[in-house]
Amino acid sequence: MTNNNIRMMQTPDLNKERLEKLKSLFPDLFTIEGKLNPDELKKIIDPELVKETERFEFKWFGKSEAKRLAFTPSKATLFFDEERSVNPEYADGNMIVEGENLETLKCLLAGYRDRVKCIYIDPPYNTGKDFVYSDRWDESKENYWEHIGVTEDGVKVDTNAESSGRFHSNWLNMMYSRLLLARQLLREDGVIFISIDDNEVHNLCRIMEEVFGPENRIALIPVVNNLKGRNDKINVATCHEYVVIYGRTEDVELFGLPLTYEQKEEYSNKDDKGEMYALRDLRKRGRPDRREDRPNMYFPIYFNPITKQCTLERKNKEDVEIYPKRGDGSDGRWRWGKERVAVSLTILEPRFSKKNERWDIDHRVYLRSAVAGELAGEDDLDIDEGQDERKSKSKSFWIGAEFSTDIARREFKQILPDCEYDYPKAISFIQRCLQLGLECNDLILDFFGGSGTTAQAVMELNRTDSGSRKFILVQIPETIDEKSEAYKAGYKKISDITIERNKRVIQRIEKEESEKQPSLLDSDKKPFKTGFKVYKLAKSNFPRVEFAPDPAKTEEENLALLNKYIDEKEAMFLAVIDEKNIFDEVLLKNGFMLNYSKTKDEGFSKNNVYRITDDYKECLICMDIAINKETLKELEPFKEKIFICLERALDTTMKWNLKHLLGDKLIAF
Repeated sequence: MTNNNIRMMQTPDLNKERLEKLKSLFPDLFTIEGKLNPDELKKIIDPELVKETERFEFKWFGKSEAKRLAFTPSKATLFFDEERSVNPEYADGNMIVEGENLETLKCLLAGYRDRVKCIYIDPPYNTGKDFVYSDRWDESKENYWEHIGVTEDGVKVDTNAESSGRFHSNWLNMMYSRLLLARQLLREDGVIFISIDDNEVHNLCRIMEEVFGPENRIALIPVVNNLKGRNDKINVATCHEYVVIYGRTEDVELFGLPLTYEQKEEYSNKDDKGEMYALRDLRKRGRPDRREDRPNMYFPIYFNPITKQCTLERKNKEDVEIYPKRGDGSDGRWRWGKERVAVSLTILEPRFSKKNERWDIDHRVYLRSAVAGELAGEDDLDIDEGQDERKSKSKSFWIGAEFSTDIARREFKQILPDCEYDYPKAISFIQRCLQLGLECNDLILDFFGGSGTTAQAVMELNRTDSGSRKFILVQIPETIDEKSEAYKAGYKKISDITIERNKRVIQRIEKEESEKQPSLLDSDKKPFKTGFKVYKLAKSNFPRVEFAPDPAKTEEENLALLNKYIDEKEAMFLAVIDEKNIFDEVLLKNGFMLNYSKTKDEGFSKNNVYRITDDYKECLICMDIAINKETLKELEPFKEKIFICLERALDTTMKWNLKHLLGDKLIAF
């Protein structure tokens, strides 16, 4: 972040970052004054200086503005709502954020960029009755804080009526800006899952290709979730939706799924150590590959019927020579090459086929992937190192009662019997996405939190396998219709449902854990504990965000005015504001995750200095209104660490000394 961003308590300015990156890579595209020269840029696109070049591109009304909005910094912050949080001491990074999701994503950007392993979203489907978030506004005519919903009870949304003439454009604008930010948050090995239906699946895939790149598409999977079919088509009853899956990079691979009961039944054989295994034909099946297609896969394997051993060379006269043969007796090929067979001889099991009057060979596939010497031989099964059991690849079509909307409604009603919610997602469906996209200690983000299924799926999966997956849910505080059953039951906003559902999930888990405690007295297993913190998108704690630069003045003059504004407006704010929220805002906007740990460092005698640590970085921070000279000396052993303090806590001499000691590690705001 730039010094001006830090001073203004803004999130990163992505447009400026992109421009600076472009300048560092291609300085010849810029003028002597440092401005981008459009003509030089056009020469790269069109060396012949043709006025217009025809090319394939995806355009819609408002696209440029949506992109601009995505990369415009936010003035907001996230405010810890302790009252609505549940077991915050066990949250371990779990958060539900109540707020408009575009601004919330910007607030998360500095601390969570490149740190989210998996994103799942279930956005509005654009059926003509759904809402889209109102991102089109003019700050000169409408107050910023009211627009993003931090001073009123709810955020403004528009009905995206098909008669508006911009039916698809409105939806695309909403999605485009948020997906641009979502990509910034994903790790290099991250993956995003998006639920969608027929109305916009084609457009969604096109903007996903633009944001993530066509080479990063992993799958478009139909999900059958209503076998009866919906009464939404004249000629066809729709019974499916889709899940669109993209990786951050083309090297991203999905994890395997746990084996089904039927798949496990195949592992019915047992070796002399008690390990269960299945048998697979070593011959390559499927298309008719002949020996001339892959000559390195055609070679003899020798089997001794007396010693029951396989070799690649004939050693005894009893050895049987076995070649890969197809069903009609013609030459085929082995599934493995000679090198792999050489290290897998102990798991080969030749068999004599009376029907064909010839020897064939099977190989063992162990249920436990960690079994020494076991090698993957099936195209649809993967081995995950360290996993106790083998996993299976996802199929390109998902069907099952556990994915149905009826099951999802029933699951929702079990938790909130006094409430209604249209089209919640089934827990099993979300958990399948989690199993494919997450390892046991990774972070998932869902910025269309809805009824909160993603959080429940994470907590229940962690309880099942002792994982420590973490979730961040974002839900807009959209006002609920006063005539609805949910409103009558006391839920004023959709976000109230999101939070209350997962509060009750935790209460149910705690009840079940307490009931089984007596049986665990002689066990080392501790009862499962979890929780989450609630944050609200809020107005910054710092009055400086209200400062408006004078366009007629230079940057230096405006900086001087800002400093004066801060001195006048913020002189007393530390005395009246909750210290916890000040720390949260300062650390979040300086790149720390909100699950940071904070401990007072007793090595500082004159100032209150705290050591901050999150999953990725650490720093020292002091919020005192003046930095003592003794503190300067005590900081010497920590000159390699970031030190954050108030700008107004430093006089000219102290600032020079700290800058000399810490260099770029000093952050004064």
